[in-house]
Amino acid sequence: MNRKIDKKTPVILITGYLGSGKTTLLQGLLENGDNSGLALIINDMGSVNIDGKLIKKENSSQETTKMVELQNGCICCSLREEFMNQLQELSKDQRVDKILVEASGISNPVSIAEGFLPSEDDPDHSGVYLHSIITVVDADRIYNEFLGEMEEQLNEDGQEEPDIINLVIDQIEFCSTIILNKCDLLPVDRIDRVINTIKQIQPEAEIIETTWGKVDTRLIFDGKEFDYDRVMSSSSLQKALAREKYMDYSGTDDYGVSSFVYEERRAFDRERFMEFLEENYPETVIRAKGYMWFSDDLAHAQLFEQAGNNASVSEATSWVAALSNDEKEEIFQAYPDVLEDWDEIYGDRMNQLVFIGRDYDKDGLIAALNNCISSD
Repeated sequence: MNRKIDKKTPVILITGYLGSGKTTLLQGLLENGDNSGLALIINDMGSVNIDGKLIKKENSSQETTKMVELQNGCICCSLREEFMNQLQELSKDQRVDKILVEASGISNPVSIAEGFLPSEDDPDHSGVYLHSIITVVDADRIYNEFLGEMEEQLNEDGQEEPDIINLVIDQIEFCSTIILNKCDLLPVDRIDRVINTIKQIQPEAEIIETTWGKVDTRLIFDGKEFDYDRVMSSSSLQKALAREKYMDYSGTDDYGVSSFVYEERRAFDRERFMEFLEENYPETVIRAKGYMWFSDDLAHAQLFEQAGNNASVSEATSWVAALSNDEKEEIFQAYPDVLEDWDEIYGDRMNQLVFIGRDYDKDGLIAALNNCISSD
């Protein structure tokens, strides 16, 4: 009997932004661990898979490891179907006991993990399961760019990279284990601040401090298992929303980090809100995210994201209240929970923004946001 019918193959996903040390970590795992039964999938956005070449060149045990290279795209989007197909093929190989995946530096682990969720076509998702998501984090970069204590790192054009820090924080929010790399570049007190901030973002993840990606292989292959629902509900953003729903929370930790949710039914004035972002947004806010709407667009919800010095507002989806009566009735029947927060005037339209910061003026921030509310 094919053992793969009875036993699914575990998939260990390694994520982390460009330069965080994913490939170095992977090379160390291959050099120091038992690679029998191990298969690799290496993803690179370029047309030439540099990471794959490095591993082939520098790892002496490569001949005992089966490797698949996926390039010229990302396994969280354009290559996700091909990625899942490759996993299924590897799971049928009798020699493969576990699969180690290095995602590209710009991969969003949420999208990758969604590929493992049961579907109507494959309710059991035969062959593989997502054992763990391991995010490699550059401690020095988090301190410099996210905590804002040192000179900001700029790209070659001298401008801040747009939305990069948002991706870095998304990778931290959605994982089971964090490899905090390059800890030799910061003193102990700054490492402590980085760890504390990471715990505010994702309190459930195990944090492993390291330099040069050196980690006990057992912590990777036999480490904390990934729980999709638990990770989704344990991020600081989700917890802040839960606290707002059930109680008035204003707790602060030893480093002065706290969170709160701003909720307001009335629309923002677009011009005033963007002026607030550009000129008066408090530097003490570390992270913010949520949905909002503008008075000049009744149809669309806007996604607001901010991390460090980067902030963006982008059109996300349509409000149910903006749909036709027939479409609304269909949604109400299929998703009755929509009616729980339905307002007679605004429907499901709402500004709901989560703010996480250090020693910020909550009352002042609320007043500034209220000042952006449209008078129309």
